[in-house]
Amino acid sequence: MDELLRVMKALSDPGRVTILKLLGSRELCACEIIRALKLAQPTISRHMKILSDAGLVTGRKVGSWVHYRVVENPASPYARTLLAALSGWLEDDPALLALRENMNKAAPCGKPVIEKELRP
Repeated sequence: MDELLRVMKALSDPGRVTILKLLGSRELCACEIIRALKLAQPTISRHMKILSDAGLVTGRKVGSWVHYRVVENPASPYARTLLAALSGWLEDDPALLALRENMNKAAPCGKPVIEKELRP
């Protein structure tokens, strides 16, 4: 029962559901999640710890940041089932669509997007 409760707790917070939906499209650096959700680094770290403990996400250290992605084949049958269902849910949610659009406009890890190359 503990395993099920960990997964349900992880999905009981709108911020964590949002993070999972964003991670559904690609791996994200913690700095990208911070920038997208406009939350403090300790808040994002806490969310990621809960998601990781539930077996929903995994991270890898790159320099001083951690890059997160959804676990491809979760060990937990509860995590596996809910991730499969979540992948199809909320695809037309206006808030998530806006977040994704804003993330696509920004370069990974906070580097500015250069629309045109400046010529002297």
